[in-house]
Amino acid sequence: MFARLLEVLDTEDLSWHDLANCRGADPDLFFPERGASTRTAKSICRQCAVRDQCLEFAIVSSEKFGIWGAMSERERRKIRRERADAEKRRKVS
Repeated sequence: MFARLLEVLDTEDLSWHDLANCRGADPDLFFPERGASTRTAKSICRQCAVRDQCLEFAIVSSEKFGIWGAMSERERRKIRRERADAEKRRKVS
């Protein structure tokens, strides 16, 4: 995983940050206190042109906090787990 993160940081064009709907928004929306609503942040993300890049960056870098690409850490962890399971099945085949 660490090697993949280094690869992404070295080769990935991170200019998508400049196009994100969250740019300039209140960070507290995207990094809420435990139990606080994430509805507004996810709504902003769902309308964002760079949602997929944001989500992929958070998944690959194992971002543990905040809303990225309209998903919480729990939702991203599920995607990472599903990808790991799929990779294991692929290697077995």
